[in-house]
Amino acid sequence: MEKVKVIHIITRLDKGGSAENTLLTTMGLDKNKYEVVLIKGLSLESEMSAEERTSLDEGLKQAELKGVKLITVPSLIRRINPMLDLQALFRLYRIFLQKKPAIIHTHTSKAGILGRWASFFARVPIVVHTPHGHIFYGYHGKIKTKLFILIEKLTAMITDMIITLTKREKDDHIQFDISKSHKFAVIHSGVNLEDFSKNFVNSDELKRDLGIPITDSIVGTVGRLVEIKGHRYLLDAARLVLNKLPNVTFLLIGDGHLMTELINHASALGIKNKVIFGGWRGDVAQLINAFDIFVLPSLNEGMGRVLVEAMAMGKPIVASDIGGIPDLVKDGTNGILFPPRDVHAMAEAIMKLLLDRELARKMGKEGERTSLNYDTGVMVKNIERLYEDVLRGKGQAHFHLDNYSE
Repeated sequence: MEKVKVIHIITRLDKGGSAENTLLTTMGLDKNKYEVVLIKGLSLESEMSAEERTSLDEGLKQAELKGVKLITVPSLIRRINPMLDLQALFRLYRIFLQKKPAIIHTHTSKAGILGRWASFFARVPIVVHTPHGHIFYGYHGKIKTKLFILIEKLTAMITDMIITLTKREKDDHIQFDISKSHKFAVIHSGVNLEDFSKNFVNSDELKRDLGIPITDSIVGTVGRLVEIKGHRYLLDAARLVLNKLPNVTFLLIGDGHLMTELINHASALGIKNKVIFGGWRGDVAQLINAFDIFVLPSLNEGMGRVLVEAMAMGKPIVASDIGGIPDLVKDGTNGILFPPRDVHAMAEAIMKLLLDRELARKMGKEGERTSLNYDTGVMVKNIERLYEDVLRGKGQAHFHLDNYSE
């Protein structure tokens, strides 16, 4: 049987959630059925540390070993650059004419725009897009946001299916009139749960390595140090917590351009000695294992794969009630939600779980059960089902949430 050729496209391949999702998808697709190509940019905008780049290179080698063909397009970058964007559009167009794929699957906003229009001009039969969240609020000013929404609406017209990571993300797309309901399918982002179920170093030993007092509880988060992740609000909440519960250390894992600014903010708040900026780490599971509470203070979030990772390790969650987060975190069941930017509500939620260990334990156990629905194998199986449905009846079938969300 002839294999179905699928080309995936993403601009910035790093160790972020959208890139991890894309890499896991391309590796997981059944190579007896699919010939898989991954087109990527150079990832120069990610400002990755040497350790993170080494980890990414290892991931790319794994992908090639699993039969994924890699193509790098240097002009495919995340930021807007008319000259490079035009070069990338024509380069993608030429690749599609040469490769003749049956399916183009684009990831994230910029690759989604260029990849889908190149597919249109190259007359690719099927076009699928995964936004990995959206930029309809929280990122840009009103005028730029309206322009992005208009471009997304126009591009959705030449797209067969749009995969959202959560129902909330799908609802947001429909609310902003990007397209009609039948064009959306919800497929949760997958996590390799095996990586979060191993035997880890004792938490006390890890505390000693990080210089954290053995008697301290650890409230931690993992994510790039960029504005949309809301770390500044977490530091403000940390000050409120530490005023009442001094035996707490806040551990922020991740790198980004706000590192110096956030360190200075912690100093200005008088809590620098109780906040550790761990930078990018390759042993994230090891670190999460030592957390007592996992906090995600994002101002917008497509789904928050790191929440699944924390839940898989039995950690209670405190997170913003925004984007796709409420699809994962059920308030009062496996975590506590708070309004984004609400520093006092965040601090109260953290203190509630620190003071009520039994509640924290119950929420952690419920989170473990929740995480089982987000295994990588489940995600890849659902994507393959979607491909098969579209291949069987392009333009005929309507795809509903219930088809792919389990």
